[in-house]
Amino acid sequence: MVLELKGVGKSVAGRPHIHPTDLRLDGGTMNVLLGPTLSGKTTLMRLMAGLDQPTTGRVFQNGEDVTGRRVQDRGVAMVYQQFINYPGMTVYENIASPLRILRRPREEIDRRVRETAEMLRLTPMLERKPLELSGGQQQRCALARALVKGAGLVLLDEPLANLDYKLREELRMEIPKIFEASGAIFVYATTEPEEALLLGGNTATLWQGRVTQFGPTAQVYRQPKDATTARVFSDPPMNFVPIFREGNRICFGATANAPAEGALAALPEGRYIAGFRANHLRINRHSGAAVEFDAKVLVTEITGSETFIHVGHGEDRWIGLVGGIHNLEAGAPLSVWLDPAHVYVFGPDGELVVPAGYALAPQEKVA
Repeated sequence: MVLELKGVGKSVAGRPHIHPTDLRLDGGTMNVLLGPTLSGKTTLMRLMAGLDQPTTGRVFQNGEDVTGRRVQDRGVAMVYQQFINYPGMTVYENIASPLRILRRPREEIDRRVRETAEMLRLTPMLERKPLELSGGQQQRCALARALVKGAGLVLLDEPLANLDYKLREELRMEIPKIFEASGAIFVYATTEPEEALLLGGNTATLWQGRVTQFGPTAQVYRQPKDATTARVFSDPPMNFVPIFREGNRICFGATANAPAEGALAALPEGRYIAGFRANHLRINRHSGAAVEFDAKVLVTEITGSETFIHVGHGEDRWIGLVGGIHNLEAGAPLSVWLDPAHVYVFGPDGELVVPAGYALAPQEKVA
C-alpha cells in the first residue's frame, strides 16, 4: 500500500487542528508521528484512517482517492493508548473477532490467529482471558487483533503510554520486529523523542497542527530544518542562546566566545540563535574547545544515574543532563561548559543555518 495526503487539513469551528499537509507513506515503512500533547498526532491519524473527513485536501491509497470511503472499506487497523480487549472472550477469540466479522472461513481464521499469536508470542495464552494477562500481554493481544486482518495501514496512537517502564521497553523492541514481519505501513504516535529513535524508520515532527519535517528518523534528529523541529525532537527541549559572529570569533552574549572553526567556520557575520541539547551541557571541561559560561543553579532533579540541572545564564534558562548524582544548592554559582561542535545555528526566522558539527559525522552514534 501507498498512502498519500495531498493538502489534507482539518478545521473545527474555524480553528485549524491540522494545517494543509502533504505526506507520502510507502508500503513496508515504519513512520513515527512525534510531537507534544495537542500537536495534532491523533487528528492526523484519524484523517489517515477515514474516521474524520478533511476540511481541505484529499487522501489517496495506491493512487485511488479514498477521501469519502468508509473506514471499514479502507484496510485500516488502529490501536489506541487505552488498549481494548473483550474481557469475556479468550485471547484466541479476541484475535479472531475481526475475521469473524468479515465472515472468513473457519480454517483461515484458525490459521491466521495462530500465525499472528506466534508472531506476538501469545501462543501459550490463547485460552486465557485478557484480565489474566499482564499489561504488556494485553497490549500484544490488542496489537494481534489489529494485525490479524492483514490491514495495509496500522495506526498506533501512543500504544505504550499506560504501561510501566519495563513493559514499554519490551514492546519498543518488539514492535519493529512485528512491523518487519507484517509488511504493512505502520504509523506510530508518541510524545517521546527517545521512542522515535528506538523505533527508527521515518519521523514526522508536529507542532501546533503542522508537520514541520518528515524524513529518516536519524536524519531529522541530527539535522532538524528549523528551531521548532529541534525543540520537538529533544527531551528536554533544546536550549537556546543568542549569538553573533564577529571576525573569526563566535560570541555567546557578552562574556563567552569561541573560534569560528569546524562547521561554524562558514557562518557569515551577523546575529543568530544557537541551540544545543541538554546532554551536551556539562559541568566540567569535557573538551579543549569547550566554552565556559557563568550560571546560577535554579533546581536539580536526580533521576538515579543522571541529574537534570536547571541553570540560569542571564535571561536564558537552560537544562543540562549530566551523569551521576549532583545535589546542587539552588542559587549557587556554577560553571557550565559547551563544546561548539554540539551547537546548531538558526537564523532569526528559526530556519537552520548550520547543523552541529557532530551531526555531520556519519560514523558517530546518534547522541
